[in-house]
Amino acid sequence: MSPGHSPQLSARHLIAYALPAFVIALPTIPVYIHLPSLYGVDLGVGLAATGLALLVARLFDAISDPIVGALCDRFGFLGLYRKPWIALGAVVAGLGLVQILNPGPDAGIAYLLGWSVVLYAGWTLVAVPYLAWGAELSDDYDQRTRIAAWRETLTLAGVIGAGIVAALTAQAGWSEARSIGAIAWLAIAFGALAVPLLLLWVPERVSMRRRATATHSLRSLVANRPFLRLVAAWFINGLANGVPAALFFIYLEYALGAEAADRPIFVLLYFAAAIVSLPVWVKLSRRFGKHRTWSWAMLIASATFFAVPLFPSGAFILFGIVCLITGAALGADLALPPAIQADVLDYDRWRFGQERAGIQFALWGMSTKFALALAVGLALPAVEIFGFDPEAPSEAGKTALKVIYAWVPAVVKLLAVAVVWNFPLTKNRQAAIRRRLRRAWSNEGQ
Repeated sequence: MSPGHSPQLSARHLIAYALPAFVIALPTIPVYIHLPSLYGVDLGVGLAATGLALLVARLFDAISDPIVGALCDRFGFLGLYRKPWIALGAVVAGLGLVQILNPGPDAGIAYLLGWSVVLYAGWTLVAVPYLAWGAELSDDYDQRTRIAAWRETLTLAGVIGAGIVAALTAQAGWSEARSIGAIAWLAIAFGALAVPLLLLWVPERVSMRRRATATHSLRSLVANRPFLRLVAAWFINGLANGVPAALFFIYLEYALGAEAADRPIFVLLYFAAAIVSLPVWVKLSRRFGKHRTWSWAMLIASATFFAVPLFPSGAFILFGIVCLITGAALGADLALPPAIQADVLDYDRWRFGQERAGIQFALWGMSTKFALALAVGLALPAVEIFGFDPEAPSEAGKTALKVIYAWVPAVVKLLAVAVVWNFPLTKNRQAAIRRRLRRAWSNEGQ
């Protein structure tokens, strides 16, 4: 980031920056939800073999994050450290996406594993520098929230868009394989428009001189207490969000008694509420601060979830209200923590004199992936250990399902609130750090 105060980003710049988030999110549901049945059942690869291939690919995905973070911090082209990696990643991800979602009849485990690795590599090459770039677009405390909110709004729109395409193609009588293949080509088409607009219109405010300090000393990174504190809160909250996500459809079917046709309605309510809530969280964060606003959103979500085990079967309206409230809280989860992380980068530059937005957002991404993996790994065995059997669900088993689905994440989310409640980087402190950085950069330039 250049030392001067960055100007207010125009709507054109914000839209151009946020559009790729829609493209990235569009194929997320097909890749994460439909691949197991497509390869494991339809193509006859087998569930065990398919699961193993996807596990290996996702482990590679997690490990590759810090590698890409280090690369996009240290190595650039013509003074640019984000755009070249995004351009490369978009090509790689596009190729992997088309191949993985449009397999031939003879596609086997090697095909699945190979193209999954290609796809995840491309996604990482795009996602890590893309998030870091967003943090570097502005040095203003509130404008950073605005940037993150635009990006996450388009992300949610991509998820909903994929659901709409899947529903429309199903109504038209398309097979699942043909439907997700269409989503892949749709993502390619949107990407062919969005990525060039991003690269051509959005400025990369990074000075070549500052890049000389790019380093990833583990000792100084561990000494960055605000970074560790924020990542810890993010990981804990991700674990709290991951448990109900892993059990969502199981809860709907066995505890709430929702039919298959009713379940997408709750998903739509949840994500629609998140989109609608984002401007509200942006305004609240300007008045009360980002970390306090995020904390209140988590508290609201926790309080709402505590009521869920008390709902009887068939309480669709009550659970719809829960989806609206917790979906609104999700908007804060998506927009505010990345904006806080942008402030942490300022602290890192001031305290340690280093440029490492890429590696910090890479570790951020790793924590997200590990939180979701741990949530699935704990939630599914837990409901079985405590007596829930989908083949013969008892009342005690259903109660255990309700408690693990709602009360456990509600309590875990309270731990995240405790970690971030008194976060030290307030708006005034961030402004003071920015003034010190500008003075330091001015002195270096003399």
